[in-house]
Amino acid sequence: MPAMHFVVCWPDGSKETCYSPSTAIEKYLLVNHPYALNEFVQVTTRALDEASERVNAKFGYYCSSAQDQSAAIVQKAAQFSPEQRVTVEKITPITA
Repeated sequence: MPAMHFVVCWPDGSKETCYSPSTAIEKYLLVNHPYALNEFVQVTTRALDEASERVNAKFGYYCSSAQDQSAAIVQKAAQFSPEQRVTVEKITPITA
């Protein structure tokens, strides 16, 4: 199952490379689309939950890294106002 990185540009201009254990993230996020902060949190939570479910279906356990990433996004988002915008700058497979 190919893991992915997605680069997020937060409202303050800081950039963060985030992790998804599967390509599920590509179904949910659009590159260079400005998301309202609350929408971004909802979408990434759903995407990372699905990614963790895929890991569980394949290996028999949920992906703690996906759950940790989801929690980190929620925590970072709490620093900003809900109306502020977040952009995903790129989504790329993680190569070995």
